[in-house]
Amino acid sequence: MIILGFDPGLATLGYGVIKKEARGKPIMLDYGIISTPKDENLAVRLALLEKGIKQVIDTYKPDEIAVEELFFAKNVKTGIAVAHARGVLLLTANKECGRIFEYTPLQIKQALTGYGRAEKKQIQEMVKTRLGLKSIPRPDDAADALAVALCHAQTNRLGGLFAIK
Repeated sequence: MIILGFDPGLATLGYGVIKKEARGKPIMLDYGIISTPKDENLAVRLALLEKGIKQVIDTYKPDEIAVEELFFAKNVKTGIAVAHARGVLLLTANKECGRIFEYTPLQIKQALTGYGRAEKKQIQEMVKTRLGLKSIPRPDDAADALAVALCHAQTNRLGGLFAIK
């Protein structure tokens, strides 16, 4: 099974692609970011995200897509921009794949470390360890997207519990 994980963002949207066999260790296939220029208007940036997301999906043809749910406590303006990006991500993922699952940051942390309040560094170290990598994936958005994919690989046994319906 090919799982594509996304960490939503407007300036930088992270993606991580893993392959997970029924009883095997997950294998990292690729990771990276889709970035948009800060000096461009919102509509153009969203169109660039759509193009990049579609390109990643077309390249890897994932069986399932996992997305991190939005969480923002203080900066509502940034949260709204990320929500726009997440909307484009969900729309494109639905059109291109149709099997979308979402996880909260707490669920992702708990799946990878067993502790829902784990620090970012702990999550990154677990991504590195679980995928047998020599170093932590960079940038952080890509490491976060791999964490989302790993969370889904671990929890997809629960069927459609986290599916977007």
